[in-house]
Amino acid sequence: MDSSSQDRNLPASQRKLQRAREDGQVARSRDLGHLAVLGGGALTLLALAPSMFDRLKIAFSRQLDFDATVALDPGSMADRLQAMALTGLVGCLIFAAIVATLAVLGTLASGGWVLSLKPVMPDLSRLSPLQGFKGLFSKKKLAETLKIVFIALFILALGATFIHATLPSVAALTMQPSVGALASMFHWLLTGTGLLLSVVLLVALVDLPLQNFLHQSELKMSRQEMKDEHKESEGNPQLKGKMRQRQREIAQRGSIRAVPKADFILMNPTHYAVAVKYDEKTMAAPRVISKGADLLAMKIRDIGKAHNVPVLQSPVLARALYAHAELDQDIPASLYTAVAQVLAYIYRLRAALRGEGPMPGEPPQPPVPPGLDPHERQAQPTPSAA
Repeated sequence: MDSSSQDRNLPASQRKLQRAREDGQVARSRDLGHLAVLGGGALTLLALAPSMFDRLKIAFSRQLDFDATVALDPGSMADRLQAMALTGLVGCLIFAAIVATLAVLGTLASGGWVLSLKPVMPDLSRLSPLQGFKGLFSKKKLAETLKIVFIALFILALGATFIHATLPSVAALTMQPSVGALASMFHWLLTGTGLLLSVVLLVALVDLPLQNFLHQSELKMSRQEMKDEHKESEGNPQLKGKMRQRQREIAQRGSIRAVPKADFILMNPTHYAVAVKYDEKTMAAPRVISKGADLLAMKIRDIGKAHNVPVLQSPVLARALYAHAELDQDIPASLYTAVAQVLAYIYRLRAALRGEGPMPGEPPQPPVPPGLDPHERQAQPTPSAA
């Protein structure tokens, strides 16, 4: 069965969620943005209304104030009109800035900050009528349609109930003084707005987890997709092996700078070179601080000789350390004894150079446990078939 036909019933992996986020696909609740705009706008209007009302009242009073000076200077009326228009413009700009900020914060609260240009890039598949027709019957569109119908019916029923309950009191406002009627009308409008915002709040509280659920549902994966993603994340074993080999080569070239700090260098005699250091105060065991093969081995040898680092010929031990010891890590425990014999020789050599003892004889050729010499494994004959 083709993977595209399998049921996608597995939750999306973290990698797929991250890719979707990079493509601009996140769970966002429009109703939360609506609540931020309507609720924030209403509160901002209530907060700014008293100050703006006072300023506009003063501006209106100046517009209606006429005397002989104004009659002799008609241009002053234009100045008054400009001041009044500027007052209204500043109030509108402050209101717009606050509402725009709340709209952005409401959007970020539902899906976070996503920086991606893919949603606005041209995509010819969006022009396909077939794809658009299929999108009309998706789970997300169905949920959106049901939600809008529910909101419309609920607001219609709530508005009809509210108007029916308050209509007698509103009709009675015509019998009250204008100041009291305006205050009552303001209270009536404020109550109606509060009910509307309560509905939007309720819808936003339901829509936020709903959008997250629908987003997760759209990104669900099949078992084959999981396997393909796992293979992709793991990568080609051969390619990964080459990459690790390349990294080791780079590390070995970089370790050349540590050669002057070595206690001794072992060679085989031209193909391999390892620089070993041991500090009993800071190290639990000797460590290989540099190693290389062929030309790099010659470079290690030349640098060691230039800095008076003893260079010894021990082919088997050099090959074993090159194959099994990692840079700047303790050497394998199975090679402790062999390296200890070389260190003992180096200590005697240093003592002799200081005039504190006789010169040691030939460098030791310590034995290496079976199986650690890579050349020994290559030389083993392949058992013939019976």
